[in-house]
Amino acid sequence: MAYRVELSRRAQRDLEDIHEVVSGDESIAAAAWFEGLSDALYSLERFPRRCPIAPDSKESEPELRHLLYGAKRNVYRVLFDIDESRKIVRIVTIRHGAMDEFPGVR
Repeated sequence: MAYRVELSRRAQRDLEDIHEVVSGDESIAAAAWFEGLSDALYSLERFPRRCPIAPDSKESEPELRHLLYGAKRNVYRVLFDIDESRKIVRIVTIRHGAMDEFPGVR
């Protein structure tokens, strides 16, 4: 059974911010990259447990998992949790890999 992917308010803001940055390039490659990020998020509908538990999530409940998207210096880290009883994957935040750890994620 497929999961439903939901974005938290914070993740929605993160995605909007990323879109602004990427759209500033206004290239076909930038648009394709952003579309790839969206596809990666919604790929969590199937097999979200393929992604490892986030190392900085050891003590959180529910546990956070992470999905990496991008390459080299342009890697984004998607933190999410899984509600098995409701079959929902909730995207908590989307952060650039160069950013500090995730204060206040919860």
